[in-house]
Amino acid sequence: MKREAYEKELKRLQTELVAVQEWVKRTGHRLVIVFEGRDAAGKGGIIKRITARVSPRVFRVVALPAPSDREKTQLYSQRYIKHMPAAGEVVIFDRSWYNRAGVETVMGFCTEEQTKRFLDVVNHFEEDMIHDGIILIKYWLEVSSEEQEKRFKDRITRADKQWKLSGMDLESRRRWYAYSRARDRMLEASDKKHSPWNIVMSDDKRKAHLNCISHLLDQLNYEPLGTTVVTLPEPLMDDAYDDSKSLEGRRFVPEKY
Repeated sequence: MKREAYEKELKRLQTELVAVQEWVKRTGHRLVIVFEGRDAAGKGGIIKRITARVSPRVFRVVALPAPSDREKTQLYSQRYIKHMPAAGEVVIFDRSWYNRAGVETVMGFCTEEQTKRFLDVVNHFEEDMIHDGIILIKYWLEVSSEEQEKRFKDRITRADKQWKLSGMDLESRRRWYAYSRARDRMLEASDKKHSPWNIVMSDDKRKAHLNCISHLLDQLNYEPLGTTVVTLPEPLMDDAYDDSKSLEGRRFVPEKY
């Protein structure tokens, strides 16, 4: 897809996301969006496009680090529950409780019994969320082995992207098929009618952005934005003064550009 066509459609979809924001604020709905997928599948890119034109007070992104020693002694779901939305909020999980079925399982950070237990209870966990009124939408981003390799090599060679590359990423590449088996097991256990997985093919980043946002909008019964006429007021002049001159002698950032 050419950049011009992509940017035009992205702008239209992002305007619809603003309508979703106003709908959520007005109605008090609570929305949880889960993004899962392999490393370099493009989760961050899609989340960036979703949140680009909306308020961070309404759309909140949760990307948790590895659990602390204290969190490891708590209920597994506890660190996620505290980030659930209040009325009028949208929470986007950049990786989620499904870490247990994915990276933790593949990398040996949990036992087989813990994985099995998670897959046994996760549907009940999500049923409780939905029963309580939360709108839950789950996305799995599917990237091919060839495209993941290309993106990892790009991270290796570009200084502005090396921060994205970790030892865990490199090990995940080596364990490609272990991740595939973990993905299949997760989908088999948790792709249910009440909370289905929606798979986004993400080799083409631009198409993935548009397809995912369009699908997200289709899941929500929001109302389009209306047109509000706003008149910009003039500054009050009864206490006017030279407010530029009063800054003389202050420290300014050098204007290099």
